[in-house]
Amino acid sequence: MTGLTEKDVARMRDELFFEGPQRARRLSRYWLLLLLAAVIATAGVVSDSTATVIGAMIVAPLMTPILGVVLAVVLMDVANLRRCLFLLVAGTASVVAIGWLMGLLVPYPVVAATSTQVAARVTPRLVDLVAALATGAVGSVALARSDISDTLPGVAIAISLVPPLAVVGLTLESGSPHQALGAFLLFATNVAAILSSGIVVMALYHVTRAFAGTTARAAGRWAAVAVVAVFLAVVIIPLWANSDRIDSTTTREAGVGAVAERWVSPVGWAVVGVTAQGDQLFVDVTGPPPGPELVVFRQYLDAAGLGGLDVRVNLAPREYVPVP
Repeated sequence: MTGLTEKDVARMRDELFFEGPQRARRLSRYWLLLLLAAVIATAGVVSDSTATVIGAMIVAPLMTPILGVVLAVVLMDVANLRRCLFLLVAGTASVVAIGWLMGLLVPYPVVAATSTQVAARVTPRLVDLVAALATGAVGSVALARSDISDTLPGVAIAISLVPPLAVVGLTLESGSPHQALGAFLLFATNVAAILSSGIVVMALYHVTRAFAGTTARAAGRWAAVAVVAVFLAVVIIPLWANSDRIDSTTTREAGVGAVAERWVSPVGWAVVGVTAQGDQLFVDVTGPPPGPELVVFRQYLDAAGLGGLDVRVNLAPREYVPVP
């Protein structure tokens, strides 16, 4: 990658930093778009509308202060670093507050059990971090290269910032702090990914060569990079735990489901579903009477190496009666 010129860096500063004669106008635009995006995202989550949530992703300007932090760290611009961090933290709190307030207007709890939009954002995994790292890299490259800036709407859709915060507010209001923590972890994962991949991209484009700093500025830059690295490491730990738990649960469900299919198929029954709740696995099967023998199911489970699992079966006989 070729290094950027001072003109390129000036363009990037103009796009990301809230400074200069246009500062007031840019700040008003940021807050107007952010608050409206928060309302749209919250409404989309409540109505379980994917299209509405995507619209909020495109409108939301939270990517600007995050990339502003990246550029400020690389240039070691302390004033803009503080300003972008403040806008990021204040914007985050504002979106959560709007989600909580709008949750007061909903007569039922907006949680994972009642909304697929919530369920999709409360259990982030390592794969979400991988996707966010790649998306953050694309956003940083699009910022550095004006010829591919048309990819930014796709970046806004690919990396979710405002919707998880709306979920945090809604689930907090619904009395589900554990789900709120999961949604905030997804937001923190995306922020950490953008910061990390953004700093790497800026280094590959040799941004600092156009703004060579003193030793003190270089020391400060490395300290900021270290903070970002620690932030990323802290995020990885719960993501790893979530991934391990989800993968283990999925493996158990798939194994028990395959054995259940083998068990019920000879008698004309069908497996409706296999779900895990804690250490227990619940199997729902249905079919015409008489039903399959549970003893045979246990034998199949033991033979498949699943004898140690606590499996509960719901036998639902299906019989059609003609209407007179």
